[in-house]
Amino acid sequence: MKPSIRIALALAGLAAACPVLAGAPGDDPAVARGAYLVRAGGCNDCHTPLTMGPNGPAPDTTRLLSGHPSTLEVPPPPKLGDGPWQFVATGTMTAWAGPWGVSFTANLTPDPDTGLGRWTEQDFVAMVRTGRHMGRGRPVLPPMPVTSLAALDDGDLHAIWTYLRSIPPIANRVPEPIPPAEAP
Repeated sequence: MKPSIRIALALAGLAAACPVLAGAPGDDPAVARGAYLVRAGGCNDCHTPLTMGPNGPAPDTTRLLSGHPSTLEVPPPPKLGDGPWQFVATGTMTAWAGPWGVSFTANLTPDPDTGLGRWTEQDFVAMVRTGRHMGRGRPVLPPMPVTSLAALDDGDLHAIWTYLRSIPPIANRVPEPIPPAEAP
């Protein structure tokens, strides 16, 4: 086999094994648009846990968009005062603490038990439009940029939803938020 063919096959295998770097799966234009919007919108910055590597923090591509790792128990956050420091995050960027309490980034994979697998597209759009879990539950907490997402049109939200439904499901039960009165 020619070296160029071996290199092309190796790169194709790497792209398939690394969904953060790979293009959108399949030929569906909505999936491709959704993958682009998820990357450009920085969804992986918080919903894909970071791990420390030789070059600093990097996304754990084996946990693509799976939210705060269920196996990572966090200690109480540091006390925040009236000064300029108003919130803190874990090194994984998946748990945040501030005046709202402690929030954990959600599992956006299509896992039916721990992710968005039982949500409908209407639930997803309602969450974005109302800033409430499934459009009718508890408020979506910081640092989730719901006001920025709400500026997207229905076609873009459909594309994001379609992309999120196309990624591999990852079973990962994210903790419930801790209200400020109960935050350690």
